[in-house]
Amino acid sequence: MALTALAACGGGTRYSSSNGAYRPAPVLFAEGPIQKACVAQDRKNATYARCGCIQAIANQTMSWSDQRWGAKFFKDPHQAQELRQSSRPKDERFWLTWKAFGQDAAAACDNT
Repeated sequence: MALTALAACGGGTRYSSSNGAYRPAPVLFAEGPIQKACVAQDRKNATYARCGCIQAIANQTMSWSDQRWGAKFFKDPHQAQELRQSSRPKDERFWLTWKAFGQDAAAACDNT
């Protein structure tokens, strides 16, 4: 009787590797203005894969026009500082979007 029950459930334990297939995490990659600006600056940690991952996060969190605006910061980081200190409502909204994007990209692309 016990053998029949064991055969019916497939045997093994819930910890058996045969109970589930290995599913690697998806690779995030995209091309666009952030990715191109990131690669163009040729910084030490700006690999093609990492820049593509950052672009994929930008695609999920930012509009196309915000991406183009933010891409300028790679060439001239001082623009980001000026924007951060601006009191214009549009600049303040963009800065909050940019900051959230940066946090999301860091979390998702850190090991890329």
